[in-house]
Order: sequence, then C-alpha cells, then structure tokens
Amino acid sequence: MQSQRDYVLRTVEERGIRFIQLWFTDVLGTPKAFNITPAELEDALDEGMTFDGSAIDGFSRVQEADVLAMPDLSTFQILPLHDEGHSVARVFCDVVDLEGTPFQGCPRVALRRVLDDAHEKGFTFFTGPELEFFYFESLDPTAPLVPLDSGSYFDLAVADLPSELRRQSVLTLEEMGIPVEHAQHEDAPSQHEIDLRYTDALTMADTVMTTRLVVKEIARRAGVAASFMPKPMAGVQGSGMHTHLSLWKDGQNAFVDSSDPQGLSRIAKGFIAGLLVHAHEITAVTNQWINSYKRLVPGHEAPVHVSWARNNRSALVRVPVIKADKPNSTRLEYRAPDSAANPYLAFAVMLAAGMAGIEGNYDLPPEAEGNLFSLDSFELTTRGIAPLPSNLNDAVDAMEGSDLVRNTMGEHLFEWFIRNKRAEWAEYKSEITSFELERYLPRL
Repeated sequence: MQSQRDYVLRTVEERGIRFIQLWFTDVLGTPKAFNITPAELEDALDEGMTFDGSAIDGFSRVQEADVLAMPDLSTFQILPLHDEGHSVARVFCDVVDLEGTPFQGCPRVALRRVLDDAHEKGFTFFTGPELEFFYFESLDPTAPLVPLDSGSYFDLAVADLPSELRRQSVLTLEEMGIPVEHAQHEDAPSQHEIDLRYTDALTMADTVMTTRLVVKEIARRAGVAASFMPKPMAGVQGSGMHTHLSLWKDGQNAFVDSSDPQGLSRIAKGFIAGLLVHAHEITAVTNQWINSYKRLVPGHEAPVHVSWARNNRSALVRVPVIKADKPNSTRLEYRAPDSAANPYLAFAVMLAAGMAGIEGNYDLPPEAEGNLFSLDSFELTTRGIAPLPSNLNDAVDAMEGSDLVRNTMGEHLFEWFIRNKRAEWAEYKSEITSFELERYLPRL
C-alpha cells in the first residue's frame, strides 16, 4: 500500500496533475465526485475527505450527515478527457463513517462485503458485461429522438459519426488501462455495444461507471448525445447489460467439470439454480427503472422467462458454447440486467443468488429447449417456466420480501432503495401519458 501511495503522489507531481477527482456513487448508481488539489492529496489518502452525506440520495440522515470518501489507491488513473494543461486524475472511493467503519449506504462497500464473503469460501468472482447504448442528436425530452445512423447488427461503416465515436471511446478506455474485448453496431438504429474484458467484479463495477462516463463525454464533445436508457425507442430492442459470470478457486475455473456431459461442475449448476430461484427477487436491482420493463418484453431479444439453456438467447441464463481447447472460458451469461443498472448492487445480488444456490444445493431444473418467445402461457406453465416481473412495482414487491437481497444490500441500502422505487412508481401512476391521450381522448 505504501508503494502504491508513493506512486500516486509521484505521478501527480511528475505529470503536473491539477485536480484529483474523488469518485463514488449514490444508491442508484448515479456518479458523484468532488475535486481536490494536489496540496490536499496526502491528507485525502491518509484520512479520507469529509463531505455531507445528507446531500446524496440514500446516504446519511441530516443528524448523521458527515461521512468520509476514502480513496482506493488501486483505482488511480489519469483522465485523458481533459484539455492539455489541465491534467486531471480520478480515484474511486469507498465511503466510511467518521470512525473509519464502512458506511452501509455505499454501494461499493456492499459489493466489497459480498465479494469478501465469497473469498472466505475460496472463490473469486469475475464478470464481463456487454454494454449497449444509443447515440442521438440530442436528449431533449420535448423533441423527437433522432438516431445518428440506420445501421443494424455488425454493420461496417468507416466514416459515419457514431462509428467514429465508438472507436474514440474504445481508444480512450484502452488509454486508461481498461481492456475492451470488442465493440460493434447493435441491432437497432444508432445502437452500439462495447464488451469489456472480464475481470474481478469490483474492478468491473468501477469500469462500468468509467465506460458510461467516457461514452457520454466523447459524444458530448462531438455535439451529440449518448444514452444508456434501457428502452428509449419503441419497436426496437433495448439496451441490455448481458453479464458473463464465473467463479474461480485456486487459480482454476470452478464452473468446469470435463467429466460432465455439459462440461459444467456442481458449482456451476448450483450457481445457475440460485440465479433462477432468486431471479424475481433480484430483478428490481438489475432492472431498477420503470423504463427497464419496456425492454423486458417478448420479441426484442431480452429475456422474459426464468429459464436456462446452452446457447439459447431466449433464456434468462445462457451457457455459451466454448472452444474445446479452452475449458477455462466456461461461464454463464445472465441476460436480464440493463445498461442503466447500478453495477455494484447488480453484481452483488447476482453473486449472492448464485452462492445461495451452491450452498443450498439447489436442484437445477431441466434445460429450456426451443424459442421460449414462441410458447404461450399454458405451454410455459406446463414446463414450469415462470415469467420475470413485468413492471417495476411487481419487481419491488418480490424484492421487499427477499431476505437474500436484504442481507446482500444491508438494511440501510435495502430500505432506502425500496422507498425510492415506491415513490417512483407512485409518481409514474399519476402521470397522464401521450399514449393515453392519443388513444382515449378523441373517442371517450
């Protein structure tokens, strides 16, 4: 730790860093930050920086307002998004109380706690998300959304603006030491995807936050806009965050069993079963917005049914086909999350659900066969395949009764999240939408 501290201080001095941004998130994953100068850096590294937690949604009550942002030195990185002569670095922070105890309202702290629990059992949790997003001319909610291109899957365009913005985003991430596995045009007009190289879940959650900021900032500089809203346009697919998951133990992929016909270990099967059993409970976290459920509808490649399958993209949990000579690539893909989720809490509840399946010896149900989107409700019920929650209210109902989610998030985060989502749903229910006016006003 001392050598890391010395490296940070030396880099700030040698590179002429003018400001250091201390990054953290609120409960919903909204990025927050404040700047300090190099003169304050040593104190910040040693003691943290005090700020008013009551000003951040889901943090402290007014009577217990002050908390500390404690920099995680391993996340120090120079930001390449600022003009020459105004060098800026960033470091992610854990939020702690004034006595140095981890603050229970910090999503990063919640994820770290779940990862530590898994580590005590010998496991390291790796994730690899696929981040989908849209480019638009602007994000003015009073004006029609105008996509910047009309492309589809894997379209190759060497000169259009969205492709150039995507390339600039990838190059910026690589410059920051964030490896990108690949990037491409997605199915919908002006929809693009950046797939991040898998790593441990805490690093990846930080990386997701960084990637969203980089994509938006590069679009802004070009005079356009990027959005990670789950379903900004009707009639096309929404933006998911399909997340590849694996557990490693003693340097080996714990999901691998070469003697099994499916190549899956008991641990892998338990993890899948845990995701399926607890899917309803964790969906409010992996899909936390009212708009999230406009994406989770049949016909647009998003999962709707609680099921698993090998290489079946209509299933909630997919087991991708791997090359015969690369068994350590064995992984699961959880397809429900969207790109606007809080990655710290989403990864935490996915891990908790999987670990519950392993430790509880959950039985893995039969693999779903065929295109589930083509089956009617009777056929699905006959197969024992239940639907995911169809709206935020139902998802919050399932979450509220979940001991697993409560214990994973901690009482503070859990109670605040529930209150926030109940208020969001109540506000939504009282709104009169353009759909209602167009459909009913002329004829009723």
